[in-house]
Amino acid sequence: MTILRLVISLAVVFLCNAASAQPPTALQPAQLAIVINDADPDSVAVGAYYRKRRGIPAANVVHVSIPGKPHTLDPARFNLLKQEIDARLKPEVQAVLMIWTAPYAVGCNAITAAYTLGYDALPCSRTCAAAHPSAYFNAATRRPFSELNMRLSMLLPTESVAQAKALVDRGVSAGFRTLPATAYYLVTSESVRNTRAAFFPAPGRIAARRLNIRILHADVLENARDILVYQTGKASVGKLETLGFVPGALADHLTSFGGDLLKSATNSDQMSSLRWLDAGATASYGSVSEPCNYWQKFPNPSVLLKHYVNGNSAIEAYWKSVAWPAQGLFIGEPLATPYGTY
Repeated sequence: MTILRLVISLAVVFLCNAASAQPPTALQPAQLAIVINDADPDSVAVGAYYRKRRGIPAANVVHVSIPGKPHTLDPARFNLLKQEIDARLKPEVQAVLMIWTAPYAVGCNAITAAYTLGYDALPCSRTCAAAHPSAYFNAATRRPFSELNMRLSMLLPTESVAQAKALVDRGVSAGFRTLPATAYYLVTSESVRNTRAAFFPAPGRIAARRLNIRILHADVLENARDILVYQTGKASVGKLETLGFVPGALADHLTSFGGDLLKSATNSDQMSSLRWLDAGATASYGSVSEPCNYWQKFPNPSVLLKHYVNGNSAIEAYWKSVAWPAQGLFIGEPLATPYGTY
């Protein structure tokens, strides 16, 4: 072996060892547990698919039974469910993915918030009051359960098994290569829903991430085919059928009942957050009870983008972006990480 080849070989070994010594920037499959509802055949089918696609360890699979697909659980029944799940988890598990569409609420809380933070009765008596703050908001930690005693949670909807599998595939493919993309932020004519506009990131380009940032004064985005982020304030968002989302895309709208996924008759004019996933987004967020228009109860645009482009997964970036998440439901594929590195 020549001296040059020896130097090159040693350099490669050094770089590989250095890379392996660094912790990952995002949540890993071994740190995620999945919860399957054995009373729901769609949950069983999608759960098996997700475990295979993401390589979830067998020890991280929890089976429960919730017959009847209720939209809402009462707090007492939910506490029993949470105890059943927690009893099966090892300390290394930092997050939980519930694989079903319903139940998605616990009283006036979202089921994801109730699981991660514990049930909060305050919003049920005063839904427009300030909620308890999340210690994970804009946090730097990579191990929320180990360091903050918070297991993050997300819901993977299964109303359509085919669409759920496509959603999983989008999340997985987000990790293969970074596509040129754009983050779109809309200031709409529904001024009461523009409370997040002050937190829109500055327009421009993040060259290292091949990402453009655009702020539009418009009620709708149409014919864009490169969407990584789409955040707006509208009760219902039009022209979704004209849009193209890149794998790992995040999208949400500030409205009262986006998290009421299966839409009660009284909330029929409020678009379900499921529509974002149907349109091609990989993760979304919506409130299950009237939150009023506090920006703290919705994803903060700058915080969300910062953590996502810095390599966090979808579940981490979304959870870090909501200051008061009690009423908010996180949905989608949690491990999507378009900018993750070692």
